[in-house]
Amino acid sequence: MTTEQDIRPFHIEIPQAQIDDLRGRLANTLWPQDLPGVGWGKGMRVSYLRPLAEYWRTEFDWRAVEAKLNELPQFVTEIAGRQVHFLHVRSPELDALPLVLNHGWPASFVEFLPVIGPLSDPRAHGGDPADAFHLVIPSLPGFGFSEVAPDAGAGSTERFAEVVAALMARLGYDRYGVQGGDAGYFVAAHLGHIAREHLAGIHVNGPITVPAWDSDESWGDAAESASAGEWSSGGAEESVSAGEWSPGGAESEYSPEDQAKLAVLSGPESYSRYDYATLQANRPQTLAIGVHDSPAGLLSWITDLFRQYTSPAIDLPEDAVGRDALLTNISLYWFTGTFASSLRLYSESAAWGAPVQKSDVPTAAALFPGDMSIRKLAEDAHNIVRWTEFDRGGHFAAMEAPDLLTADVREFFRSLR
Repeated sequence: MTTEQDIRPFHIEIPQAQIDDLRGRLANTLWPQDLPGVGWGKGMRVSYLRPLAEYWRTEFDWRAVEAKLNELPQFVTEIAGRQVHFLHVRSPELDALPLVLNHGWPASFVEFLPVIGPLSDPRAHGGDPADAFHLVIPSLPGFGFSEVAPDAGAGSTERFAEVVAALMARLGYDRYGVQGGDAGYFVAAHLGHIAREHLAGIHVNGPITVPAWDSDESWGDAAESASAGEWSSGGAEESVSAGEWSPGGAESEYSPEDQAKLAVLSGPESYSRYDYATLQANRPQTLAIGVHDSPAGLLSWITDLFRQYTSPAIDLPEDAVGRDALLTNISLYWFTGTFASSLRLYSESAAWGAPVQKSDVPTAAALFPGDMSIRKLAEDAHNIVRWTEFDRGGHFAAMEAPDLLTADVREFFRSLR
């Protein structure tokens, strides 16, 4: 008889019928024509996606990928009656610091594959063994092989943080560090409130800092307001026109760099930057029905977002993160059927843009090209003790610049062990 406390080894075993079905659906895709003369301006280019879909169908070797993933120590346990999947990579250095790595959207636990070796076994990767970490890398609820409850709010980043805290307690870790970006940033930040006595420190890449709107507004309402150029900062309504931002007349509180970012976030560019989030918050089921039935649709949606948020210096997402790495991530969404459940965080997370209570946990922020993090707003919400800006990489830092992220994580936690 199993109990909720059981931790069981897990291996990925996708039935061959699912792989055959994927290939058949890709072969039967009905492709539209590209719009003339718009390039990437109207979204995914069919001329780019068709060869990528054909590669996915005929050359991408899921079985080889699956075998590599199964070389990693994977486990499942039940928390609040739902299965939670995670990697638990113990360092050969016995006194290593436990570290949780929280993925974002539209990523998964495979986002962290490039940093697992260097972080867990620095001695074998030219580093100092004193910088070693025991790594816990969960699939957040509703992603991959982790289940999410149907009740409202279970798909929020706040609830994700509760699951992570429960997981670390079950593994017997009383003191640990946390790292995350994108949705994983919000998970890490919330852990700073609900598990602060257990945290050595919080490391985030590209912290998502937006002027706060009223707490009773949803992300979708706020994103719509953003596209219209209206934000609420510190609870005070401010009207913003394109290219200018007036936080209660206190521009001097913001550096010129922050003011430039605020101008982008409050101007017309914010619509194209965050239109996907508005749709995912307000019409998730409409989107999910089409994407859940079509691997080409899933490939188009996620690849387009990788193209938007990977390094601005690199045009194609496969050049930023690697074609097989991109398809491994997308294949997990397809084989687990979790696209719809993963979207829930956009409408159910309460903290996204709401006024925040400052955490006192030491926090480091790493910024990569394309990140729109505003330092003052980050400092209002966190005990920022380290702020590092890099000139390469992008939003998916662990995939795009694993060496830079690894070095920054090591340096930050060095004084907190």
